[in-house]
Amino acid sequence: MLITNKQKLVKQSVQGRIHSPIVGPNPYRINREGIAEILPATGGITYNFKIGDSCMDLVGDHIEPGVSIKSDNPNENNALMLLACIGNEARVVSGEAKGAKGYVTGMHGGIDHVLVYFNEEDLDKMAIGDTILVKAYGQGLKIEGFKDVKCMNIDPDLFDKLDIKQNSEGLLEVPVVTEIPAYLMGSGIGSSTAFSGDYDIMTGDKEANKEFAIDKLRFGDIVLLRDCDNTNGRQYLKGSVSIGVVVHSDCIKSGHGPGITVIMSSKTTKIKGIQTENANIAYYLGV
Repeated sequence: MLITNKQKLVKQSVQGRIHSPIVGPNPYRINREGIAEILPATGGITYNFKIGDSCMDLVGDHIEPGVSIKSDNPNENNALMLLACIGNEARVVSGEAKGAKGYVTGMHGGIDHVLVYFNEEDLDKMAIGDTILVKAYGQGLKIEGFKDVKCMNIDPDLFDKLDIKQNSEGLLEVPVVTEIPAYLMGSGIGSSTAFSGDYDIMTGDKEANKEFAIDKLRFGDIVLLRDCDNTNGRQYLKGSVSIGVVVHSDCIKSGHGPGITVIMSSKTTKIKGIQTENANIAYYLGV
């Protein structure tokens, strides 16, 4: 097993409320063909899609599985987005579902939601405005002997469950469902940090969707992003490698698609993807 500094990391509370879906004065979303559509989108409680389910071909746009939370205080929400990590324990602290526990499954930039998995029985008891506390734990995670690999946005206990190994060539072997080339990464490119939010795989090219198995992606899938540097912001860099998790669904808008929250990145080719059918956080979390 890899040696990390997880014993030195701080576990700290952040929290938000279940955030209602919102619609502005113009209810339409413009698709890639320039056609206006009215569809469900971000926010609220999504009852019938969860991690492990397909994130493609939904009748919706940027759909967030499970529960979407946000703080009304912008600075507190910045902390929620920055400190919450995939795999962190989340607990309902108000409302009929008080005491229910789940897991953070991703951070969605732009709308600035943290996404949380709960089982169906608990979802049925929840309501818009219920407060959810997250035990934020993971930012600052480092792997001993791999200074050029930056970890982010992942709970150390979940990281251990991925069973990442160092091979004979000194590379980190990470389970992934597929590899995505840099030219398919769209909305979110150029962000100043990858420690918050996500960026999208563009899905406007149907042939590319099939070639790289994007059409088979599920919420929670772990993917490798080739020539994508997320160590200090998001950019193209030949030879760099990033590993991320699918956090929201495909989209109808140009330049958008399934959202990826990055959990590891290196400016050098220190990370190797090992194609694994079960490379999904639902499998590793046992839900």
